[in-house]
Amino acid sequence: MDAAIPALTEMPKPKFVMSAEGRRIATYSWGDDDAPTVLCVHGFASSCRDNWVNTGWVRDLTRAGYRVLGVDQLGHGASDKPYDAAEYGMDALVADLITVLDTYLLDRVLYAGYSLGARVGWQLAVQAPEHVERAVLGGIPDGRPLARLQIEQARAYAEHGTPVEDQVTHNYVTLAERVDGNDLLALIALAEGMRLGDADPDPANPPAQTILFATGSDDAILERSKVLADATPHGRFVELPGRHHFNAPGSRVFRQAAVEFFAAG
Repeated sequence: MDAAIPALTEMPKPKFVMSAEGRRIATYSWGDDDAPTVLCVHGFASSCRDNWVNTGWVRDLTRAGYRVLGVDQLGHGASDKPYDAAEYGMDALVADLITVLDTYLLDRVLYAGYSLGARVGWQLAVQAPEHVERAVLGGIPDGRPLARLQIEQARAYAEHGTPVEDQVTHNYVTLAERVDGNDLLALIALAEGMRLGDADPDPANPPAQTILFATGSDDAILERSKVLADATPHGRFVELPGRHHFNAPGSRVFRQAAVEFFAAG
């Protein structure tokens, strides 16, 4: 996710899928249509390009013989960016992915998700297990990290330039402004929407599929990610040396572990 890393794979023009709410979801495809498909879903304030293309994932997966189907989640990248928090609940984000799979006529895929994308992937694997063969969930938050964001401070900054006093909120705002094209008000709406309904991964109801969990050794959620891996019947865990939450997607260890994991299926 380091913006200094040059693009390693050509970025095709997005193909848009219409969600149930009539929103445009941007999708991208690489590789042979007949090859096993890896659905790649990025983290908060990131994008398909930022999370999967600029870090070498698309390159490595296609070289290994996979088709990659990337998605810009609602509120990100080239997808629509509504300001209504109700559009960003967990069920809605899961439903968007199912709509993408249905549109591409894909019954079952391999899944790679990071941070928010990992959280959505956990829920997809639980709610619609018929769609997920096995999954890699990187940097999965154990609770609701976006709940720590002070919505009113972030909104005052976005609308009026009011300085953000809360450090956690300041960090999220800085993260959101790092990627060109991000709309801070849409991301604030997403953070607010993720507080609606059940957004926590439930260790008592884990995915039944074989899941590879991966978290950086310098990530504050490391131990809590391990708890989720231990709670998953077919869970495995790999620690990414020297990586924190925001640079873990660029880890070669992470990419190699994922390619080997998918091949083992």
